[in-house]
Amino acid sequence: MELVNSERQIVPGISVSSAGQATIDASLNEVLFDLAVALEEPTNLPVDIEHVVAAIVLAARNNEIDAHRELLASDPALISVLAVRVKSVFAVYGGQVGSDE
Repeated sequence: MELVNSERQIVPGISVSSAGQATIDASLNEVLFDLAVALEEPTNLPVDIEHVVAAIVLAARNNEIDAHRELLASDPALISVLAVRVKSVFAVYGGQVGSDE
C-alpha cells in the first residue's frame, strides 16, 4: 500500500510523514486508550494516548515492533516494549510529545 505525502506506516492505522507528523486512524482510539491505561502501572507515569503513539513510533524506529504488528492492550510483550519507550519519552522530553496548536 502506497501512502500519500511520503507517509511511512508504523503499524496498521498509524503512519508518520517525512515531516514527523503522525496520522492515526480513528479506529485505533479505543486500543490506544487501553494501552495508555495498561502502561500506567508498569511505568508509574500518567500515560495518555499521545505518549502511547510516541512510544510506538520510537519502538518502530528501533525495530522493536514491525509495520504489521497488531496493537493489543492485552499483549504483554508489546506492553513491555512500550513501557521502556514511554519512560524514555518522560525522561528525555518531560512527557511533552505534542505541540500546542
